[in-house]
Amino acid sequence: MRRLLLIPLLLVPLVGGPAAPTLASSTGPTATGYGGAVTSVDPTATAVGLDVLRRGGNAVDAAVAVAATLGVTEPFSAGIGGGGFFVYYDARSGKVSTLDGRETAPQSMTSTAFVDPATGQPYAFQEARVSGISAGVPGTLATWDTALRRWGKRSLATNLRPASEVARRGFTVDQTFATQVSDNKSAFAQFTPTAALFLPGGQPPAVGSTLRNPDLAATYDLVARRGIDAFYGGEVGRDIVTAVQHPPVAANPSVPWQYQIRPGGMTLADLRAYEVRRPEPTHMVYRGYDVYGMATPSSGGSTVGEALNILERSDLGRLDGTQALHRYLEASALAFADRNRYVGDYTPRPLLESLLTNDFAASRACRIDPLHAATKPVPPGVPGASCATTAGGATADFGKSTTNLTVADKWGNVVEYTLTIEQIGGNGIVVPGRGFLLNNELTDFNFTNTQAPADDPNLPAPGKRPRSSMAPTIVLQHGRPFLALGSPGGSTIITTVLQILINRIDLGMTLPQALAAPRATQRNTAAVVAEPAFISGPGVALGTLGHTFTPMAEIGAATAIEFLPRGKLLACAEPVRRGTGSAGTVH
Repeated sequence: MRRLLLIPLLLVPLVGGPAAPTLASSTGPTATGYGGAVTSVDPTATAVGLDVLRRGGNAVDAAVAVAATLGVTEPFSAGIGGGGFFVYYDARSGKVSTLDGRETAPQSMTSTAFVDPATGQPYAFQEARVSGISAGVPGTLATWDTALRRWGKRSLATNLRPASEVARRGFTVDQTFATQVSDNKSAFAQFTPTAALFLPGGQPPAVGSTLRNPDLAATYDLVARRGIDAFYGGEVGRDIVTAVQHPPVAANPSVPWQYQIRPGGMTLADLRAYEVRRPEPTHMVYRGYDVYGMATPSSGGSTVGEALNILERSDLGRLDGTQALHRYLEASALAFADRNRYVGDYTPRPLLESLLTNDFAASRACRIDPLHAATKPVPPGVPGASCATTAGGATADFGKSTTNLTVADKWGNVVEYTLTIEQIGGNGIVVPGRGFLLNNELTDFNFTNTQAPADDPNLPAPGKRPRSSMAPTIVLQHGRPFLALGSPGGSTIITTVLQILINRIDLGMTLPQALAAPRATQRNTAAVVAEPAFISGPGVALGTLGHTFTPMAEIGAATAIEFLPRGKLLACAEPVRRGTGSAGTVH
């Protein structure tokens, strides 16, 4: 997103010796080469990751360093106040592993946490978001620590140093950053530390100005010295809990706010109890490729996998473009119906796996009419039944943002990592003196039962993790990496990853073409949400089949690496979306 690097960036050495040279800012959205690759939304973060690889770090080291830097330069999309999902391919064993670093509800949370006791009605989304109620126990730092202990070559302290230096020296504000602050001006103005950091003089920082975050640099330095216990129960943890229980509301905010800012119930015990989970990845085979993704509480792996299974019943490559996209949209709607009905944090593994069986896919594919789009929302299917359905509704989805990064190293290890603080700007609260925003991840729970009369798998509960749509995905061919990809975008993440996969595997596009192609997302809603270029292009013919469209300026902001013959790497980021992404290779 940010085209300009900090000024100048002289990284603290990762090992003894002289400081690293100033990093170049020449990384573009596509790069080919050898020896490792990094792609993210931000050139500063990409350059940091490449520097780690050049200095002997592996893909996990570089991924953590990139993520920490994104916490500085992309603070409204990710940071240590949030969580995410980490997918790792180990070249030595040939195994794909996953880490669930999703935020967790405090023990005080109940199924009616987002229902106003005075009215019995759910809170308006912004009232729920900009509050202490929405903040889940963060999982990002614990994810970094766990990944490095299991697979990294370098310590957490070493991998935090470049990001700390970026925060201390500052980076150049671009238009996207300024716009994101402007869009959050009302929420940010309500909190004294947030306004002080992101609204200097009461206004968004000027494009071209330098933004420094010495508090975040000091927080990274503290964690580097004392470990993550400083965060999960130490002095940083105490400040988090205070901010949640007693939001640092400004006495005289420069912009009025129409809602009461409500406190949350997170405690130090909740922070101390946080654990990174290590679920088995989801797995399915699509046209001979092994597709691995995240299990619950993410719905990404199961929903992408189910949609691919449905689509495998059609030879998309031999169909005309309209029919291929029609089946993509219909398969997406069917998979989302099943996601909404069955997938949540506590979904039993056998049920999750049943959604990925060939028999279930066949029972769903038979509902696709080649000549007519089905009326949406479609009802969910019944695992084990033949072309049957049950009752259930769709769920609302508010605009969300995350960030994604993809890394490969010279040894053949691969990381696909999606991390978030949920909404752009999280819950709006910067932890006083610590320099990072808290998440509003708990608004990913459904506020009330959306599946009545059936149970809703995504209602809040103590210690529960809200359902996610993050879909970091690694694809193997003959046991070796073929493609790694992921994207931000709330529930549009699932369809973005799915559409890129069929563009690349079925429709004959190169990886850069697959990322650049206009996008549409059908999440079991009455209208297809689509980019303007999709609506005016393939959408015209799709309209004759009954599809209707609602425009969205852009969908997703993907990163990906394709593994070419003889060790060559093709790293790709968005050529336009989010102000373009950044990709680079070591050589």
